[in-house]
Amino acid sequence: MNYNEIGKTGMKVSQLSFGASSLGGVFHSVKEADALEAVFTAVELGMNFIDVSPYYGHYKAETVLGKALKEIPRGKYYLSTKVGRYGKDGVNTWDYSAKRAKESVYESMERLNIDHIDLINVHDIEFQAGLPGGLQKVCDETLPALCELRDEGVVSHVGITDLQPENIRWVIEHVPAGTVEATLCFCHYSLNDELLNEYFDFFEQHNVGIINASPLSMGLLSTRGVPDWHPAPKSLVEACQKAVAHCNAKGYPIEKLAIQYAISSPRIATTLFSSANPANVEKNWQYALEPIDWQLVKEVQSIIGDQMRVRWKNS
Repeated sequence: MNYNEIGKTGMKVSQLSFGASSLGGVFHSVKEADALEAVFTAVELGMNFIDVSPYYGHYKAETVLGKALKEIPRGKYYLSTKVGRYGKDGVNTWDYSAKRAKESVYESMERLNIDHIDLINVHDIEFQAGLPGGLQKVCDETLPALCELRDEGVVSHVGITDLQPENIRWVIEHVPAGTVEATLCFCHYSLNDELLNEYFDFFEQHNVGIINASPLSMGLLSTRGVPDWHPAPKSLVEACQKAVAHCNAKGYPIEKLAIQYAISSPRIATTLFSSANPANVEKNWQYALEPIDWQLVKEVQSIIGDQMRVRWKNS
């Protein structure tokens, strides 16, 4: 397994990393004992970057992860969490104000049982784009608040996340150099969508490290099949289902090919996947260690055809 630096942060992380959204029961209900074991397994295998958010499971993911982190030496991992997206009693909420951002950081540290956050992100900035102040508020309030915490040593590094890379680019262009040190963009470096190729040069010119997420495109590239809530259009879902069937016929699980493809670019520091099943964590790690079948990649992308890069809105 290769370890790459996230931009210029000094954090050298494993190509494949652990996303903790599943610990919050985001996709389906989970057993806490399995969730904890999934975290332990990831760290034992060598995944040294863990990403979470208050939004996942409406604080549950951070709470469960915090129980695991109590048992893991702090030097074994880098921890990333977020501000901006929240929820309570099944209702999603958003607050990108400076005051709430700072409060959120300290609340997260308490839930996570840590006294320092390695990377703090503004979560899914596209939602602020639709609120009063738009993305400019992220530039004028959210990021400066997080940078103050960075100056105080409460957090080490600051980043932003979004499904829409053009929003990420806009914010980076409208804040002082060095404000944003990393970006997490999901579903845009996978078998069905490699849009991030168009942004690599920009991010590197601004010394912004690239974190990729959701190698299975939120379930599009899975044998289990796409979940009912998936926002992708029917045409893309059907194309991916044909690709899944093709891989199955070849005896090569599409999940394996998807993970191998997602970590294949040396310009991406790490790719996050999420699972509360320790067996799946180990299986994905093994997939990442094996060589990729590039001919099969060509076949899969040919099957997906004109549905490559077809996009959807976040929800």
